[in-house]
Amino acid sequence: MLNLIRFSVALCFAVALMLPSFGNANLAATNRKARDMNNNSQTRDEASLRARAEKLHRDSIVVDTHNDITTPMIEEGFDLGMDGADPKAKIKTHTDLKRMKAGGLDAEFFAIYVDKIFVNKATADGGGAARRALDMISLVDEQVRKHSDVLEAATTAEDIRRIARKGKIAALMGIEGGHAIEDSLHALRMFYKLGVRYMTLTHTNTNNWADSEADLNNPNVKHHNGLTDFGRGVVREMNRLGMMVDVSHVADKTFYDVIETSKAPVIASHSSCRALANHTRNMTDDMLRALAKNKGVVMINFYDGFLDSRKAELAMRRRTMQDELTKTYPNDAKRVNEEMQKWNAANQSGTTPFSVLMEHFIHVIKVAGIDHVGIGSDFDGVPALPEGMEDISKLPNLTIELMKRGYSDADIKKVLGENLLRVMSQAERVSRETQASEVNKRSFSTR
Repeated sequence: MLNLIRFSVALCFAVALMLPSFGNANLAATNRKARDMNNNSQTRDEASLRARAEKLHRDSIVVDTHNDITTPMIEEGFDLGMDGADPKAKIKTHTDLKRMKAGGLDAEFFAIYVDKIFVNKATADGGGAARRALDMISLVDEQVRKHSDVLEAATTAEDIRRIARKGKIAALMGIEGGHAIEDSLHALRMFYKLGVRYMTLTHTNTNNWADSEADLNNPNVKHHNGLTDFGRGVVREMNRLGMMVDVSHVADKTFYDVIETSKAPVIASHSSCRALANHTRNMTDDMLRALAKNKGVVMINFYDGFLDSRKAELAMRRRTMQDELTKTYPNDAKRVNEEMQKWNAANQSGTTPFSVLMEHFIHVIKVAGIDHVGIGSDFDGVPALPEGMEDISKLPNLTIELMKRGYSDADIKKVLGENLLRVMSQAERVSRETQASEVNKRSFSTR
């Protein structure tokens, strides 16, 4: 009997010791179930948001105002029908037709980039500046003809909308470097007739009528303290034609002279925010506010050297190296490109997170307003891009992130393309009004 009592006591004691572990096990199982449910819910929410964002992206008109794929086209014979993402390909790019469609792109402004080396280049060496621009324009026309199932030439905001409704990509052009007109308003007018719808007043060189931001500290360069009288005439003629005035690359004083002169809203076709990355290619907050007052739009550049504060100084050094190599190999753009690729590889400073790119969009929205920001990628014109924006197929990531941050569908559509379309339409309106006024004046003078 005593042994039975002892056994019962021991059994009860053992059960008592086991009860907490049973309780802990049940609690752990409950916690795991809750975490799984939460993770599943988050996964469903993420999938739902991504699906909504992708639909919004496809329903929007997505415009990129600056793509330098034209340089691989003219220098290396790249065709937009090629696969620039193929690791085995000899020519690797950020852009091709397949990825343009994957990125939901509706309109692309192909950069008619005229390097400063063409200013005084002999005809036998491919010069001068206007000839280089014409060669590039011809290449864009050729690509549109060759890939007419995907691309269609556009010259107006309404063209872009019409072509987008057809499911094609509108092909437009913007001259990068005002020296391309060779100080001739006649040349400017002819470029407009050939389809050019914006002109970047300078590149990294001060020309005969506008200061660039890139060489202000060079004592060997003659500067003008902004725009000359002829430069103001160029801006006015662009207004008259309906060609958007682009202030990317210009000196700060040139920017303010443009704002003072232009009757139409202006664009910065591929610039970012100086408050976030201290590079003179970027726009100050005061410039952003002035652009908003002008009703213009800044199209954010995706180059990490203009986005990432850690890399801004490296980007300045890269510019110096590019100039030195151009002097060393004045007639060999391919060699310059190869040497720059080596320099870039030797001067890597890590990748830039996608969030850094987004902060430039958000900063413009906070300083200038949602109506004054857009996309100016600079694809195929820059050596490095942020994570999540490695090529043109990644454009939907912008829409997803803007949606995550709580922006409305209407506001996201503005960023993706509607802001640029508004400015383009207003430039067209100013042109019509200016030309109608000229007709009325001539008519009155003949009475």
